[in-house]
Amino acid sequence: MHNWKTAVQTWRPPDDWIRVATIDAHTAGEPLRIYVDGFPEPAGHSVLERRLDAAKRLEFYRTATMWEPRGHADMYGCLIIPPERPESDFGVLFLHNEGYSSMCGHGIIAVATVAVQVGWITSDEPDVGINIDSPAGLIKATVHRENKNVISVSFENVPSFVAALDQQVTVDGLETINYELAFGGAYYAFVDADELGIRMQPDNQALLIDYGRRIKHAISNSFEINHPEHEDLSFLYGTIFTGKPHDPNHHSRNVCVFADGEVDRSPTGTGVSARAAILTAKNELQPNEQITIESILGTCFDVEVIGESTCGHQSAVVPRVRGNAFITGRHDFVFDPLDKLKNGFFLR
Repeated sequence: MHNWKTAVQTWRPPDDWIRVATIDAHTAGEPLRIYVDGFPEPAGHSVLERRLDAAKRLEFYRTATMWEPRGHADMYGCLIIPPERPESDFGVLFLHNEGYSSMCGHGIIAVATVAVQVGWITSDEPDVGINIDSPAGLIKATVHRENKNVISVSFENVPSFVAALDQQVTVDGLETINYELAFGGAYYAFVDADELGIRMQPDNQALLIDYGRRIKHAISNSFEINHPEHEDLSFLYGTIFTGKPHDPNHHSRNVCVFADGEVDRSPTGTGVSARAAILTAKNELQPNEQITIESILGTCFDVEVIGESTCGHQSAVVPRVRGNAFITGRHDFVFDPLDKLKNGFFLR
């Protein structure tokens, strides 16, 4: 009998099996599966064109690696693509259980960490700058190191702005609720958890998902969203519950329910950017004032507004978000053509 370890290590799948290689990480508890090989490159000249092509032609690769049995309902992914701008290092498409995101803060933090940690992006400086093209625009990330160890990543997000304050909507089973709408790379509806009497803790995630879905559906059907520059970004991505922090040294807690009922384990990078735009509009956050926002796990992102900008006709702020990420493993996924579940599935 062959040695078990040797047999596994020397086994190779048949040539007609699809193979997809990834390196995985997490940011503040939120997963990111980064594709290394096997996910075909989408066609197009811009990131948005490639995003559209991926959604049309490459759905197998998304569902097969995001959904079970290789992923789960809350998995998140990143496909690295050629840059759109001459000054950019690379582009990214972010994907999840429902489709493709317009931007992802935790994904930027994780992919920048991995790029430096595996030696793809190199520098002798302690702080490594990386320009990343996302569907929402150019993201300027900085990987902060001490003794060549990655300590954290900060990034300047796309211009973020308020779409609506002091709004109300009737939600099935919840009657009328108050909400605010803002863009931080994606559009989010913000609701006060205390007003709804809902706890923002892990053991309450089923109710958070239920409420988040219903609120998102009600607002999507009653409020017309029009992004000032890109029609492809004109949709409500998620609901963010806000409330008091568990740590009194922190500003607040965010719990984001996005896509098809995914719960963000992190405070949501694009979400805290949109939140910073709301707080600035209400004069509750001053320029260059840094605040710390918790996630459902108690993990944190720091956010501050470092400048003013515009997005089309819309006045906006430039948020800077900071967090940290860690590599969790490498995977070599294979797909047996006889497997009837190779396209993936997920259960709640």
